[in-house]
Amino acid sequence: MRIASSLLFFALSLIFTLGSSQRIEAANVEQGRRLALLYCAGCHAIDKVSPSPLRIAPPFRNLHQRYPVETLEEALAEGIITGHPSMPQFQFEADQINDFIAFLKSLE
Repeated sequence: MRIASSLLFFALSLIFTLGSSQRIEAANVEQGRRLALLYCAGCHAIDKVSPSPLRIAPPFRNLHQRYPVETLEEALAEGIITGHPSMPQFQFEADQINDFIAFLKSLE
């Protein structure tokens, strides 16, 4: 029984890992960078070294230190309303979300 449970856990872990990596590979990091440049770069640093133009807007390279960036998927789909006080509301399509998350992960 213990072996069967271990094998089941291993199989599920493998499926989840492969599914996640395929999603990231299918995503376009460069397109995600372009989205960040278009929608976010006025306030947030979108590279690995620059300060954010708006001091209260966290650099994207630090987001993964606060929480897993994948948790932004739902907010990006439904429309981010919160953030820093001057942050505009916007909403991404599913393929844009995958690209944007892949870009954020590339900054880790």
